[in-house]
Amino acid sequence: MILGMTTYTFIHVLLSLVGIASGFIVLGGLLQSKPLNGWTAVFLLTTIATSVTGFGFPFTQLLPSHIVGLISLVILAIACIARYPLHLAGAWRWIYVVAAAIALYFNVFVGVVQAFQKIPALRALAPTQSEPPFAIAQGAVLLMFVVLGFLATRKFHPAV
Repeated sequence: MILGMTTYTFIHVLLSLVGIASGFIVLGGLLQSKPLNGWTAVFLLTTIATSVTGFGFPFTQLLPSHIVGLISLVILAIACIARYPLHLAGAWRWIYVVAAAIALYFNVFVGVVQAFQKIPALRALAPTQSEPPFAIAQGAVLLMFVVLGFLATRKFHPAV
C-alpha cells in the first residue's frame, strides 16, 4: 500500500496527475503557439495510460467511467494521428488542438469526480454528486476548457 492505495491504484493516480499537469503545460504552449514536443509526448502517453489502466480495476458491468475512458481513447487516437503522422497539416492543426483539449478536459472531469468522492470536505458538500456544488464545479471546468480550447485553436499556428 502506498498512501493508502494499492500499487496499481497509485500508478493509475500518478499517471493521471502527470497527464493533467503535462496537459496544462501543453495547453499553455498551444496558447503561445509553441508545440512543446517533449511535453506533448508525456501528455499523450500518460493520458493514454491513464485511460487504459482505468480498465484494470475489477468491474462486473460497464460503468460511466468506462464510457469516458473509451471516448477518451478515441479522442487521444485522433490527437496522436493529427500530431504525428499527419504533422498538423491543414485542418489537422485545429483537430489536434480540439482533441488535446477534450482529452485534458476528460482527465480533469474525472479528477473532479474523484475529488468529490475521496476528499471528505467535498464529499460533505455533494455526497451524491447531484448537488449544486458538484454541478457548479463541473460547469466551471467545462466553461474553462471551452474558452481555453477556443483560444488555443485560434492561437496555435506552429511554424512548419
